[in-house]
Amino acid sequence: MSAAADIRCVLIRAGATQLLLPNATISEVLSYSLPEPIAGAPAWLPGRLRWRGWRLPLVDFAALSAQGDEAAGTGNKVVVLKALGGDPRLPYLALSTQGFPRLVTVSAAQLRDTDGAHAAPLPFAVRARVQLGEERAQIPDLDALERAVREVVD
Repeated sequence: MSAAADIRCVLIRAGATQLLLPNATISEVLSYSLPEPIAGAPAWLPGRLRWRGWRLPLVDFAALSAQGDEAAGTGNKVVVLKALGGDPRLPYLALSTQGFPRLVTVSAAQLRDTDGAHAAPLPFAVRARVQLGEERAQIPDLDALERAVREVVD
């Protein structure tokens, strides 16, 4: 496989799991700050953060996908994601993460789908479970994530 087929990605710790995202979906990594609460929002959407003139919905992915919840604190970071749905009112989303995201280069030869080994269905907003070398990760379903956020903030 050629280096051209390699994809630059980031591993992000979200609760007890790691998320694997293409680096191209990430706009910036910020230090965690307390979000402005959204009235009536579910626990997985603790509020909005101000960033470059936008008020970004902050998502706790572990809570959204029913895989626990993430206690936000001083060691947490916020990953600003480019929304892919094309909604001009929601061009970016924010994910809280434990620790700093880690850059990795992924080739198809390194990445193995592990869903066949699991009897349990995929959690909400998870597209696949994968093995990257010795590490397990989940590939989030960004479309489902965006739809869930839009249902709350619209």
